[in-house]
Amino acid sequence: MGGRSAEREISLKSGSAVLDALKNTGFNAIPLEILDETEVEIRRLISSSGVQVVFIAMHGGFGEDGRLQHILEKARLPYTGPQERASRLAMDKIVSRRLFEKAGLSVPRYRCIKKGLPRFFSKLSLAGFKYPYVIKPSAQGSSIGISFIDLPSRLDVALDAAFGFGDEVVVEEFISGREITVSVFDGRALPIVEIIPKKKFFDFQAKYEKGLTEYVVPATLDEKVARRAQEDATIAYHTLGCRHLSRVDMIIDKKGAPVILEVNTIPGMTATSLFPKAAAAAGIGFSDVCTRLLELACEAPESR
Repeated sequence: MGGRSAEREISLKSGSAVLDALKNTGFNAIPLEILDETEVEIRRLISSSGVQVVFIAMHGGFGEDGRLQHILEKARLPYTGPQERASRLAMDKIVSRRLFEKAGLSVPRYRCIKKGLPRFFSKLSLAGFKYPYVIKPSAQGSSIGISFIDLPSRLDVALDAAFGFGDEVVVEEFISGREITVSVFDGRALPIVEIIPKKKFFDFQAKYEKGLTEYVVPATLDEKVARRAQEDATIAYHTLGCRHLSRVDMIIDKKGAPVILEVNTIPGMTATSLFPKAAAAAGIGFSDVCTRLLELACEAPESR
């Protein structure tokens, strides 16, 4: 847990919750807080702690984009969550969306803009797009660097904010509808969580500041719509090659069709996070979720 990304504090909360759950279950669990995101440091932590299996609660770049998974695979150490390739694909919103489209899944209408491209060409590439826009870094999570804009005059500021987190930015048309998330646990979709922000948009503040968002689980959706959302989430999970767990964020548009926004391979794991909420609605307690993820890590063919 930890790391140096913009999601460090959220990761520490997830890691602490998992640590408590595993200790209370009887595991000899210890925290490995990452301060230096290098292979040398990860191998030092592994060697000095003597751990036999790693529970990844690292949100953000290093923990979710495949780099940490690559190091653990080289060290032949079992770990929870998707492997290196799936993690890398999911973290890249541009590549993952192309794969989703190829698999027949719906995604928002979007454009990719590269850093350094003259703003004239950036704006030209958005011709025909309707406001409001959603502007986000192509490789960040937790709504980091995201902006919702409804006026052309705000475009440059929003692009600058997103480019602060990487060299590629995704600009997409805002889809009006019901925001949901579908967690997939060991290949099976869990009950749907509906997200109802009290602000106009579900941004970082709405996501993490208490009282700004209401969550309904299971979501009160038409049965056919709910089933389609769960099926699409499972397809997205398998399209990227995920394993163990992931959380698929979606919008149900005004026609009742699910539109995939992104896949989170290391979802929040505090006792009140969305993935544990969905598991609880399926009758699976937080400690059982954590235990099962460790079991899945140890059952993986490369771990035997």
